[in-house]
Amino acid sequence: MNNKTLALAFLAGTGLLLAACVGTPGPVGNASVPQPAKPVELNAYLGKWYEYGRYEAPFQKGCEGVTAEYSLRDDERIRVVNSCYQDSLEGKFRQSTGKAKIVEGSEGAKLKVSFFGPFYGDYWVLDRGPQGPDGLYAWSIVGEPSGRYLWMLTREARPDGELRALLEGRVKELGYDWGLVRLTQQAAP
Repeated sequence: MNNKTLALAFLAGTGLLLAACVGTPGPVGNASVPQPAKPVELNAYLGKWYEYGRYEAPFQKGCEGVTAEYSLRDDERIRVVNSCYQDSLEGKFRQSTGKAKIVEGSEGAKLKVSFFGPFYGDYWVLDRGPQGPDGLYAWSIVGEPSGRYLWMLTREARPDGELRALLEGRVKELGYDWGLVRLTQQAAP
């Protein structure tokens, strides 16, 4: 084998290994994912988020009590810590730490996120709420170009009915199939 063939074999093997680690993605829930609606100010996005609902992803299968925490690293990238309990709120605690970088020219609304070595995935803040008195966004809707992944994040573990209705309406307006949404169990505050 020549060097080019070896390199292609290595890349194919790496792709298969990555697919085995993260699993097969779910169905496309939005064939025309829109561009992010608003710019995102990083400091208003940092902090702890609770997952209200999502499209079930292989790497999150059965996760409840899901949280995501974003903070600045020393190298000006973003530290991402995702946590959940497997299969129930009393299940085994799981945590994964990754890194993210803002995509240049995206007004802070598009990030590249990595939890697995040099491999980065798209993370688009498709919409977000206004900044509250604490200077933080109260909610966000996150997706990516394939339309297979969707997350709704809030600052409260159990958002009130008004915010739940707003998120459902906005997700539908963005073109997502609400029938594919899996609501996340969260512990009482």
